[in-house]
Amino acid sequence: MNLDKSTKRIAKRVKKGFQGYPQISIAYFGESTSSATEVVVSFVSEEGGVAQEQKFSSKGDARKDETIQTTLLKVIERADAKTVLEVAGVSIIK
Repeated sequence: MNLDKSTKRIAKRVKKGFQGYPQISIAYFGESTSSATEVVVSFVSEEGGVAQEQKFSSKGDARKDETIQTTLLKVIERADAKTVLEVAGVSIIK
């Protein structure tokens, strides 16, 4: 799947807002706010449940990495997530 298609499908799921559980949250991290080198995906199966996290790293910007974006979409689909949240921007790694 190409990068544009993956990012658009993820953005469409994010725009829907809270739809219930299971829920997936996506957060980007990097050395600066202009480039995300890590992505953390959190999965919560039910309200009050413990979040399971998975981290993906990239040498370049993970937001523009076709493999990572396609993988994120597959994680969302396979988890049958009803809600997908995305933290805006890139958080600085300290």
